[in-house]
Amino acid sequence: VGGSEHATGHLLYSRFWTKFLYDIGIISWDEPFKKLVNQGMIGGEDGQKMSKRWGNVVNPDDVCAQYGADTLRLYEMFLGPLTDSKPWNTQGIEGVSRFLGKFWRLFHINDEFTVSHDEPSKDELKILHKTIKKVSHDIENMSFNTSVSAFMVATNELGALKSNKIHVLEPLVILLAPFAPHISEELWALLGHTSSVHTSEWPLHNEDFLVENSFSYPIS
Repeated sequence: VGGSEHATGHLLYSRFWTKFLYDIGIISWDEPFKKLVNQGMIGGEDGQKMSKRWGNVVNPDDVCAQYGADTLRLYEMFLGPLTDSKPWNTQGIEGVSRFLGKFWRLFHINDEFTVSHDEPSKDELKILHKTIKKVSHDIENMSFNTSVSAFMVATNELGALKSNKIHVLEPLVILLAPFAPHISEELWALLGHTSSVHTSEWPLHNEDFLVENSFSYPIS
């Protein structure tokens, strides 16, 4: 995985050494990779390639200083498919920042960390397991933008239900950790864990919770 311009030299070197080691009988394969994924370039807001020449460069350090590293990470993934080139849009960062704020507030009531140990409702379990299934599938397929969308949908739905059930929120923190590691680690500690969220077991979805109980049929 890498940018098409930057990765060229690395690919040449790795392929050369693989061929060499194969020829002298050290390894049994003669190609270094099974699949190549070139990530798209992020252009400036003016639609051109980011360059000092055009004066459209966005400094990631400035974004981190204002919004935090988690927001920057999520925003870059949310811009679009990994392999597509896409333009930077400063206004879009605000939306991702608001999402993280909403997610944080699921765990808080009047700024006090508050979670319930009550059993989740069917609706809450459906939201959770739908998200587990979607994010797990998307990570395997490097579809990170749709994962971020799934987090946003789940957060809005749980917020509407005023859900703060620990059995729902805890797995969501694990799911979010690869995307937004800092806020996830903080929430994981607030949930009472002493080990890192990144060493926890990945949640698995249960299809039983995804069964629809009712259907709407249009009749003409």
